[in-house]
Amino acid sequence: MSTQPQPVSQDRSSDGIAGFLASVALFASFIGIAYRPVRIIPFALVLAVIATAMGGRHQRLAAAAVITGAVCFVAGMALAVITNNPVF
Repeated sequence: MSTQPQPVSQDRSSDGIAGFLASVALFASFIGIAYRPVRIIPFALVLAVIATAMGGRHQRLAAAAVITGAVCFVAGMALAVITNNPVF
């Protein structure tokens, strides 16, 4: 034969779960800015770190979720303190 065999795509079910966890972490981080940042954003960061550890094809999305979670935590805490809203 004159053609090379095509490599088989290794789609794992954990890739989809990692992408879902990363997207939930992003959503929760943005919600945490406006509503109780200490309650919501640490759990979002845990989800983002788990998605990053799972790896796969959504690795950049998971890394973006970790960075966004850290920025949202700082912004949410600053807004809560400035506006005298409850942190917990």
